[in-house]
Amino acid sequence: MARPTWPSELLWKLAQPYEVVGHSVPATASIGLASYPGNGSDFASLFKSVEIAMHRAQAKGRDCLQFYSDEMYQQVLAHDQMVKALRSAAALGQFQLAYQPLVDLQTGQISGMEALLRWHHPELGQVSPAQFIPVAEEAGLIKAIGQWVLKQACRDIRVWLDKGLQIPHVAVNVSTLQFRDADLIGHVKGALAGSDVDPALLYLEVTESALMDDVVRSEALLHELKGLGVKLSLDDFGTGYSSLSYLKRFPFDKVKIDQSFVRDITTSQSDTVIVKVIVSMAHGLGLRVIAEGVETEAQCEIMRTNVCDEIQGYFFSRPVPAQAIEALFAEGRQLPAHLLRLQKPLRTLLLVDDEANVVASLKRLFRRDGHIILTANSGPEGLEVLSKHKVDVIISDQRMPGMTGVEFLRAAKALYPDTIRIVLSGYTELQSVTDAINEGAVYRFLTKPWEDEQLREHIKKAFEFKELQEENQQLDIRIRSANQELVAANRQLGEVLQQTQHQVERDNTSLAIVREALQHLPVAVLAVDDEGLIAFVNAATERLLASDGPTLGDELALALPTIANLVATTGEGAASELVIDALHYRLRWHTMGVSSRSRGKLVTLIRTDADV
Repeated sequence: MARPTWPSELLWKLAQPYEVVGHSVPATASIGLASYPGNGSDFASLFKSVEIAMHRAQAKGRDCLQFYSDEMYQQVLAHDQMVKALRSAAALGQFQLAYQPLVDLQTGQISGMEALLRWHHPELGQVSPAQFIPVAEEAGLIKAIGQWVLKQACRDIRVWLDKGLQIPHVAVNVSTLQFRDADLIGHVKGALAGSDVDPALLYLEVTESALMDDVVRSEALLHELKGLGVKLSLDDFGTGYSSLSYLKRFPFDKVKIDQSFVRDITTSQSDTVIVKVIVSMAHGLGLRVIAEGVETEAQCEIMRTNVCDEIQGYFFSRPVPAQAIEALFAEGRQLPAHLLRLQKPLRTLLLVDDEANVVASLKRLFRRDGHIILTANSGPEGLEVLSKHKVDVIISDQRMPGMTGVEFLRAAKALYPDTIRIVLSGYTELQSVTDAINEGAVYRFLTKPWEDEQLREHIKKAFEFKELQEENQQLDIRIRSANQELVAANRQLGEVLQQTQHQVERDNTSLAIVREALQHLPVAVLAVDDEGLIAFVNAATERLLASDGPTLGDELALALPTIANLVATTGEGAASELVIDALHYRLRWHTMGVSSRSRGKLVTLIRTDADV
């Protein structure tokens, strides 16, 4: 193989392995090149140009070289200016939070909001998060910015609560670097306490990639966050590792389907399958599912039929400023009834014909039946309508330029198999239509010219057939929803049992420690439960009362009547004198359970002789 020529030859030579103490050590280099005098007339300016070019080579993945250019300098200068501006953006009040609602497909109501950071710079204008967030991460500013977002979200929640607004919850994104921060727990506690916000009103959204650097630490941290009372959401699911073995270990409450799977779901069968699998898998683990980036009714309809729990996107609402949230809730905005999980949808009819007069005649005919009527003048236009709207029945002409009716309906079946597809044509073309009917692409073939009442009856039966399908689908949704709620309840019960078990284990450990400590006290201590039975005596008590021989489980009044009488006749905390074997003791008792779950009385006997 021929060796590369200059300037790559130098990189090739540097990449050859070196022998160090018998070991082969590979090395690579990132090279920046600048020329004199074009890129600098003195050493300082020339060296700066070389540094800029070298950093660009490193940013491109290393093991490469870059020549300096004025464009590169302008990019570096703009980057440095943005970093400088970001450092003071929060202090100068340039950051704001916008809130995008989440809506529940079961109820149609707003079920939460996601806090989204916005930056308005007086000179740069409205800077896109896609532009400044990577810069903040690279410059090490994202932790401080994340803390600001967390605190501001909690402050906004407090303002809304003080105004009497019932906020379902607010989700805040936690960056990868912020998630790795050892002080994250403290920051969350501080933000909640600083605004006196119920932790249950806060969701923290974590990406898959943030979890995988240290799975053991991530699991422990997530459980600690759950212990604070906050909820957890797994963001951008499906774009990273998506490991089920890890997901079942992490205590998430929700999974968010990444918008990359939602964007083309109306035209991509693979995306539809992926969404269906994610929803089914998450529900099997007792998790709720959110689909982000829902922008059309057709996308919402697919999420509804696949039993997704919530949607988020421009279809329902764009992100709005914090000040506008109150108006949004007062408006009572909801999803249309036909897009809810268990609501009967409206009848929607799509007419596809390249002859405008035919479309107009059909619209007049079916308008009296109260259908929602959509129209298209060609097959491609019909597919475009289907990608944006939920359609029940399609009536298509056969002979149309570019794409025949059968070809259009075949494509419609592949993308929207639940539609009822009908050909209405004056040309039989028997073979192609028969093939389409046999393969299920066409539900029925009708001919032109038509008889109005007969055609209306055909379409009525088509809608009835569709509604029968819908009823079966609704039954399936009810069953899947019930199963999901059962799995979620079992998951929640399991978490409660696990927490209770841990608490019992901690209590037992604490009790063992206390018992051991009391055994070594020189003071006689005995405990009586709320039924008057001796529950504990320490070693000092056993030595003192050895002749009386009290044992655990004995009734105090029978085993030690003198002590029982003093406890009964002396007020709590008051001292009473007692003589045992010619030695004087001071007896006091206190009720247990003030700061624990213990019940009964604790009795102490302290010797009062002068030599003690």
